[in-house]
Amino acid sequence: MKTLYTAEVTATGGRSGHVTSSDGVINMPVTVPEGMGGKGGSTNPEQLFAAGYAACFQSALLLIAGKQRVQLEKDSTVTANVSLNQLDNGGYGLSVRLNVDLKSLDKEQAKQLVHQAHEVCPYSVGTRGNINVELNVV
Repeated sequence: MKTLYTAEVTATGGRSGHVTSSDGVINMPVTVPEGMGGKGGSTNPEQLFAAGYAACFQSALLLIAGKQRVQLEKDSTVTANVSLNQLDNGGYGLSVRLNVDLKSLDKEQAKQLVHQAHEVCPYSVGTRGNINVELNVV
């Protein structure tokens, strides 16, 4: 395995604290979401994970489409819904739904691209077998 890039982010104070990246690009408070009894007004770990997964999956789609000489429209989107769930054993876990809109692309072709992207996206590879990921072509 060859490491291409390593991100470094430090958290202090947990869900009601602060996150800072080593390069200073991320430097923001985090808070418990209002839906979980928090005050809101800041980002939270699930939003940050969703942002990373959506961007990474969109890049995987562009890679797969490019290899197949398929032109994706510039306004194609990937929306990641990341849910924090309480498990039956009392613990916690995540689940993800990816809503992919490839605009004018035929739905069957879009589904094939989405499934192929799911095989190569680093977030998909990293979560496989650990987090339920639902793929939804809209």
